[in-house]
Amino acid sequence: MSENCSHNCGSCSSECTDRKPADLFVPPNEHSRMKKIVAVVSGKGGVGKSMVTASMAVLMNRLGKKTAILDADITGPSIPKSFGMTGKAFGTEGGILPCETKTGIKVMSVNLLLDDVTDPVVWRGPMVAETVKQFWKDVIWGDVDYMFIDMPPGTGDVPLTVFQSIAIDGIIIVTSPQELVGMIVDKAVKMAEMMYVPILGVVENLSYFVCPNCNEKHKIYGESNIDAIAQKHKIPVVCKLPIDPAIAARCDQGETEELEGTWLSPMVDFLEGK
Repeated sequence: MSENCSHNCGSCSSECTDRKPADLFVPPNEHSRMKKIVAVVSGKGGVGKSMVTASMAVLMNRLGKKTAILDADITGPSIPKSFGMTGKAFGTEGGILPCETKTGIKVMSVNLLLDDVTDPVVWRGPMVAETVKQFWKDVIWGDVDYMFIDMPPGTGDVPLTVFQSIAIDGIIIVTSPQELVGMIVDKAVKMAEMMYVPILGVVENLSYFVCPNCNEKHKIYGESNIDAIAQKHKIPVVCKLPIDPAIAARCDQGETEELEGTWLSPMVDFLEGK
């Protein structure tokens, strides 16, 4: 390791011996081939992490990329509802077949296995973590250009399992402008550094509100300090998303694929290397 190492593997091209050894990774199903795997994380709930995950998958799908979502938020799954999915996943001799959205995005979530989507998942940590691993190694994902993993908030069992078991290309940290979030982002960044997982960038949600009358931007939560936090960790703030009731309404109605807007386009370009 270089003495100037920042532990941010995403900005480093060195072949460092301190990177996580590949033999810790769990191989996917033999019928699955992933080109790029991106985990979407947040230090706390309620900042729009699942919305960002779903929207990124939709935007990549519109570019003609074969896209998939692994919903790793086992106790609070919301991805199927945001796409209006009502079907159930089922198994074959070769593995579990994921469900597909209207436009062909492959999805695996615990809510696609429950008889009633309102049934709570009252499991202890090890069982939750093992379920996530099953979604990775037992699901027949096929050929996927971009897999997005919707992580539960925080730094508990599931993020640890994902970081240790799956060869992730990088993480996107979703945050909001509230002052408390600074400490939360620090925790998420430090966990990624500890696990030698590349940090691709930050998306700040709920950043501002555009008044429909005067067209001015208003900082509902006050001035954000995310730029200073990101600069401290040497990671980019790739985009800032507005407070827009239309976004929440579309997701609640299962119409994420009909969402219009270019707010996340910078992150798409960033992942595509443009």
